[in-house]
Amino acid sequence: MRKTIFIFGALVLALLILFQLSTYSLVSGNTSIEFIIAGIAIVFFIIGVIINKKVLHKHKTITKEIDHKKIETLGLSKREYEVLCEIALGLSNKEIAEKLFVSESTIKTHVSNLLVKLDAKRRTQAIQIAKEFQIIPL
Repeated sequence: MRKTIFIFGALVLALLILFQLSTYSLVSGNTSIEFIIAGIAIVFFIIGVIINKKVLHKHKTITKEIDHKKIETLGLSKREYEVLCEIALGLSNKEIAEKLFVSESTIKTHVSNLLVKLDAKRRTQAIQIAKEFQIIPL
């Protein structure tokens, strides 16, 4: 986070210096306004390209292999595992029921079974435990 703040601070400082130099060159009469505007536009274009490459095109981190033996050890059924994966995506019981074509009470049963098998008290805790066990994709 500090690196990002430092980069944007340096960027703002560089732009302020560029604006001051352009004002100075315009007042002194050395450069016409078109060249100053073109220079500022080129700087903004280069900054946009750099930010686009660094921010928007980050490679996703490689996820670890799912531990299928641990899933079997915990005694999770295929449907319970599907529900766990949907919970990890942040879906509600109703949304999971609609997606898996079952009733909401069935999903509630699966969730309660998951909480018991993972020894968790809440859905978020179950997801955290599942990530530690490497049984869901990160």
